[in-house]
Amino acid sequence: MTPHSQLFLHEEVAAALADGEPVVALESTILSHGLPPGRNLDVARRLEQVVRDGGAVPATIAVLDGRPVLGLSAAELERVCAPDANLGKLSLRDLGPAVGLGRSGATTVASTASLAAAAGIGVFATGGLGGVHLNASQTWDVSADLGVLAKVPTLVVCSGVKSVLDIAATLEVLETNSVPVLGYRTSEFPAFYLRSSGHELPWRVEHAKEAAAVVAAHRAYAGSGVLLANPIPEESEMDKELHDRLLAEGLELLRERGVHGAEVTPVLLEHFHTASGGVSLDANEALVLSNAKLATAVAVELA
Repeated sequence: MTPHSQLFLHEEVAAALADGEPVVALESTILSHGLPPGRNLDVARRLEQVVRDGGAVPATIAVLDGRPVLGLSAAELERVCAPDANLGKLSLRDLGPAVGLGRSGATTVASTASLAAAAGIGVFATGGLGGVHLNASQTWDVSADLGVLAKVPTLVVCSGVKSVLDIAATLEVLETNSVPVLGYRTSEFPAFYLRSSGHELPWRVEHAKEAAAVVAAHRAYAGSGVLLANPIPEESEMDKELHDRLLAEGLELLRERGVHGAEVTPVLLEHFHTASGGVSLDANEALVLSNAKLATAVAVELA
């Protein structure tokens, strides 16, 4: 984990942490890779405003010129979202090289959760979690997000995982690593664009206060994180027939191009965005804003 001395905390974030005020971490990969230029900056600003409106301080995280920054300034946010930013995706394995070599990059779920935990930020809102890829028994393709959640006490609020992944195997890995998965007002694990994957969850909470109570209790017994699965808002859910068609096309595209590993999600997202006529972009935006709102409510209860 990156030593605290190597982190740069925006003064607002540092002050909030010192005073015990709620802070919500936000990743930057969704801005640099998940949304198109222009829209990404608008969503970035709206995410931070949602957190502020809920009574917490936003801490958007990225690595800039070899320095992990927690709480981007307005200018730094524009830099991350710029069309020519050309930022790479930095998972936890990439933080050391990026910092040591003075490079810049956008943080994934794994690196964002780790940096947040290193700074003492316990709540993180994102879009979707990485997981176990299909055919992982042959490829060993498992997201670092799962391994990080096994080791850091961060609450991650997300809308499940994308249906291109092996959802059953993903839930098994989380269980093996003692990561509780809570359904927010649902008993089924969500599948990003869809409100349900069909996989049942053992635990369900109805309110932010209940989620906060679970997180606080879990931290007394384990060092792992907690996953709070918040389904995409009902009015923004993608039509299942459209989703299934796009998914089948996307999987075929991956096979044709021989895409695997870290490139799977960007290629699949690009196909969804292009072939859906923008429907998937609207869904992506709606769910991440919803997750930020919920994460803020839980952070306020924890504080």
